[in-house]
Amino acid sequence: MNKNIIVGLGEALWDMLPDGKKIGGAPANFAYHASQFGNKAYVVSAVGHDALGDEIIDTLAKSGLNTEIARVDFPTGTVKVEIDSKGVPTYDICEGVAWDNIPFTPTLEELAKQTTAVCFGSLAQRFVVSHDTIHKFLAAMPCDGNVLKIFDINLRQNYYSKSIIEESLKECNVLKINDDELLIFNDIFGYGGLELQEKCRRIIYDFNLKIMIVTCGTKGSYVVSADGTFNFEPTPKVEVTDTVGAGDSFTGAFCAALLAGKSYADAHRLAVEVSAYVCTRSGAMPELPEEIINKIC
Repeated sequence: MNKNIIVGLGEALWDMLPDGKKIGGAPANFAYHASQFGNKAYVVSAVGHDALGDEIIDTLAKSGLNTEIARVDFPTGTVKVEIDSKGVPTYDICEGVAWDNIPFTPTLEELAKQTTAVCFGSLAQRFVVSHDTIHKFLAAMPCDGNVLKIFDINLRQNYYSKSIIEESLKECNVLKINDDELLIFNDIFGYGGLELQEKCRRIIYDFNLKIMIVTCGTKGSYVVSADGTFNFEPTPKVEVTDTVGAGDSFTGAFCAALLAGKSYADAHRLAVEVSAYVCTRSGAMPELPEEIINKIC
């Protein structure tokens, strides 16, 4: 079993789904799925001094996750999620909540020094406190070529800017983006008009990345690397319950597979299988079947 320390850094919240609330937030989802493959996974975030915050901490602990979750004087975050007829979610994200105010502590600095892989996004950088904590954490991580700093760009509503994206790209070595986000990225940075492969190569070169992942929903996904890999995987046809957390499960599985020594192609195949399975279950954190877990562990 792997004992890498993997951190999901940013928002921890409740997704208010049509069938009830489920714990969510991309970092927590990522950490949960990475942990299922034997890694020591942490969720780093903040919750309020309220019942919803108590429940997040209890639920994550029961899921086998380690937590560095501060209690702050802001309410625990919630997101209203609506699911369309194809299982695709839309989000209404509350502002001024606990995960906007994650403090950087000596304990967090020590965790960063031991971290093998971290996943962070743009959403949790919408306010200055969490923005600063995320970048202090990244700066404190080991200077090791094998360490993964994954920027899952996660463009939601109006909670992003060119400066936040650019700063994050300079700190990360893996970029994960979906096809809709890539269109926005093209407009911001001027990569329009290029074929996908050339576009990815240019982005990797311009921002000194190791890997770029592009997910395209039912149209498949791509993994492109600085060493020349250009790998496509089709999306399996499954009975979709909802797609909440599917992208995060992809990232968690891909990260776990790479740290277990799998090739980019093998890690990509596992990530696709995991995300397809998550789409067949309600919510972002279903338990994976043993036959999937055994492909690494």
